[in-house]
Amino acid sequence: MRNALHFIIVTILVILVTVGVYLGLTAIGLMPASASAQAIPIDWLFDLEVKLTAFFFALIMVPMFYSLFVFRRKKGETGDGEHMEGNTTLEISWTIIPLIIVIWLGIIGADNLRQVRTVDPQAVEIKVIAFQWNWQFEYPHGIITDTLYLPVNKQVWLKMESRDVLHSFWVPEFRIKQDVVPGRVEDYRVTPNLIGSYKVRCAELCGTSHSYMEKTVIVLSQADYDKWINEQTKIALIAQATADADPNPSSARGQVLYNNNGCKACHSLDGAKGIGPTWHGLFGSSVKLADGSEVIADVAYLTESIKFPNKKVVGGFSPGMPDFGLKDKQIADLVAFIKTVK
Repeated sequence: MRNALHFIIVTILVILVTVGVYLGLTAIGLMPASASAQAIPIDWLFDLEVKLTAFFFALIMVPMFYSLFVFRRKKGETGDGEHMEGNTTLEISWTIIPLIIVIWLGIIGADNLRQVRTVDPQAVEIKVIAFQWNWQFEYPHGIITDTLYLPVNKQVWLKMESRDVLHSFWVPEFRIKQDVVPGRVEDYRVTPNLIGSYKVRCAELCGTSHSYMEKTVIVLSQADYDKWINEQTKIALIAQATADADPNPSSARGQVLYNNNGCKACHSLDGAKGIGPTWHGLFGSSVKLADGSEVIADVAYLTESIKFPNKKVVGGFSPGMPDFGLKDKQIADLVAFIKTVK
């Protein structure tokens, strides 16, 4: 009877501590806001694991502290405690039950992954380029931006590539994360379900400016997204038509390339030191290289530096600028823009 009372007390305490630990963990906000359909099954599984963690914590700690307090040696006791050899039933139970739980978690985890990786054949395709230390997003019809625009409640298929080292695409509110491996095209499917502004971060240490490798992700209503796509398509088509009609280098087109192709992530226009040399007053100036020699920043040097960025490294900077695969005409436009930055 007395042993039964101890079991009842311990059971009640385990339940109370489990509830208390679970409520405490959830109250501190372990996860950011959920903003994708894929986050729903992930958060459900995470919540289940938190509940199990709270339960097993209570199952271990409550009997331990209860035993230390209730069954401690009383004043005046000098004898040894009761000798026990073991309990076969208990040992079998604490082997079989955890095994069943692990298998069960594996099954529901696999089903969770199935839900997250469900393919929508009508998904919106966007190309993502990762490089030290920036993200670039390419849409159909020549639209290139450094802000990722997504439609709400529509699956988006991001086809991701890296131009240099290993990166990792991560929007915490979307929950899912995907490594971007050089030489491969990685798939990332997400269905945003909450309109708003978020941040994409690199979750893989990728160099000295890894912590600054983040860009804005904007989830729009379908109507606003369609409007944005139409506007950007017109701008891209006009720019392409103008470029085709005008064979001469254009500083205006070069400025668009600077803003949208990742140049501004490393090169400032106001003289501020960045990951790469500033473009402020660069054209025509004397540039000291890492090998101690000096060159004049003329058209030939700037063209060569964009084509082969690591051939002549500027002193005080590390090699690492990726090859963006720009066409000769685009490079000429960039050089024309650099001429105007004074």
